[in-house]
Amino acid sequence: MRIIFFLLSICFFTACNNDASFTPKPRAFPKVEYPERAYEEFAEESCPFTFTRPTYVQVLRDTSFFNETPKHPCWFDLYIPAFDSRLHCTYTPIDDAKTFQALKDESFRLVEWHNKRANFIDEINIRNANSISGFAFDIRGPAASPFQFYLTDSTNHFLRAALYFNTQIQPDSLAPIYDFVKEDLLTMIETFQWK
Repeated sequence: MRIIFFLLSICFFTACNNDASFTPKPRAFPKVEYPERAYEEFAEESCPFTFTRPTYVQVLRDTSFFNETPKHPCWFDLYIPAFDSRLHCTYTPIDDAKTFQALKDESFRLVEWHNKRANFIDEINIRNANSISGFAFDIRGPAASPFQFYLTDSTNHFLRAALYFNTQIQPDSLAPIYDFVKEDLLTMIETFQWK
C-alpha cells in the first residue's frame, strides 16, 4: 500500500512541475473565403421566368417533396456550397385552386412563423422595372430563415423563396455572410422577369 501511495505522490508532484505554459487562442471569427462575384442568366425550360443568378450557386432540382412528387416541375434550390446554404424556390401558377390571395396569405403566414425567434421582420415592398411585384422579408435575430420573398404578376404566376443556412443559428457570426448573399438575392429580384 505504501508503494502505491509513493508512486501516486511522485506522479502528482511531477505533473505539477510541468514548465510548459498554455496560451489560449485569441477570440476571433473564422476567416471566410467569399466566392468571386460573377453573374449568368437563369433560364430553365420548366420555369416561366428568368433572372440573373450568381455563378457560384448550383441549381438543384427538387425531385421529392416529403416523399411525393413536387407540385410543379419548377421547384428548385439555389445551393451555395461556399456557405452550405440554400435558397428554396417554389413556383405555383395562379388558378382557381390556388388564388393570388391564398398564395400571398400563405407566404405571410410562413414568414410570421419565424416571428417566434426573430427580433424583428422588415417587410420590403417590391416593384421592379419588369412589372414584377411582391414582398421581401428581412428577418433579423436567431430565426431559421433570415430572408424570404415572393414575386408575382398577381394574375398568372407566383414564386416564393426562402433562404436557409445549414448551421446553428448565430446571427452575429452569419451577418457578414448573410449580407454578401443578400446583395446577390436583391440582384436576382431586380433582374427577375416572366417569360
